[in-house]
Amino acid sequence: MAQDYCNPINTQFDEIASKYDTQRKMLIPCFDDLYQIASSLVQTTAEIPNILDLGAGTGLFSSFILANYASAKLTLIDLSGAMLDIAKQRLDSFAPNITYITGDYCQYEYPEAYDCIISSLSIHHLEDDEKHALYKRIFSLLKPGGVFVNADQVLGDSPFLQSLNRSDWETKIKKTALDPEALKAAYERTKLDKMATLDQQLRWLQEAGFTDVDCVYKYYNFVVMHARKI
Repeated sequence: MAQDYCNPINTQFDEIASKYDTQRKMLIPCFDDLYQIASSLVQTTAEIPNILDLGAGTGLFSSFILANYASAKLTLIDLSGAMLDIAKQRLDSFAPNITYITGDYCQYEYPEAYDCIISSLSIHHLEDDEKHALYKRIFSLLKPGGVFVNADQVLGDSPFLQSLNRSDWETKIKKTALDPEALKAAYERTKLDKMATLDQQLRWLQEAGFTDVDCVYKYYNFVVMHARKI
């Protein structure tokens, strides 16, 4: 079950919550492009957009969205309460419009529909059958015309391509200011990854009912996926 799988993720991300944002910029070689492109794809005509952030962590992706839609109503859900505590600090000026939920986004019973659903660097922690089921659920939670944007990591289509992905990532993060302990912890967290290929996930999104399904951005195994409910 998802909750059983997510327990080690909860523990590890609680432990690094205070360092997560600083490290994330060094652990994602394409950080600026990934988040800027992902946030630019979150488009809605709703006067007060209702947006759900799955695996919201420290609220980084949500902060990019609020820069474009300051009046948006956001719901952030994450297993790690420590990460959400940082999100609360980051988004404090938007407090009346933000709801925080500490829980498993695969199991939570959402009481409303959303104009946009977003996620960043989270869904790759799920087993493939959980990803597939989640995409169907996201489709059902979106209002007609709603969009789903996922900035995440994917598996290479072959062992050789995956080795290229991993080699590029390791080479680049070793050149950052991360200390040996942080590098070791980052490598350890990759053991929690359950990545699926990009083609698989685009197909699952189509099977869920989405249209305009595309990978808008790709840098080795970092991608931004877009899907729309018409």
